[in-house]
Amino acid sequence: MLNILSDRALNIEESKTLAIIGKAKQMAQDGYDVVNLSGGEPDFPTPDFICQAAIKAINEGFTKYTANNGILELRKAICNKLKKR
Repeated sequence: MLNILSDRALNIEESKTLAIIGKAKQMAQDGYDVVNLSGGEPDFPTPDFICQAAIKAINEGFTKYTANNGILELRKAICNKLKKR
């Protein structure tokens, strides 16, 4: 059988973070009281106002990558808020 992936691609190791997340999930299923801080994923659903804002942004075409340092308007708004504090 012809291998279409390179040796390098075939030898990629599992993500350590994903391995820890999997271990924590398995421990929780096994009845352990687990506080999983490994993946940065919250243990609660995304609040509805955030979901609605995301849907609105997608519908308005806001789907491209931003500059590495973030959205200029957002950076300005954060600066203004901090100046007021």
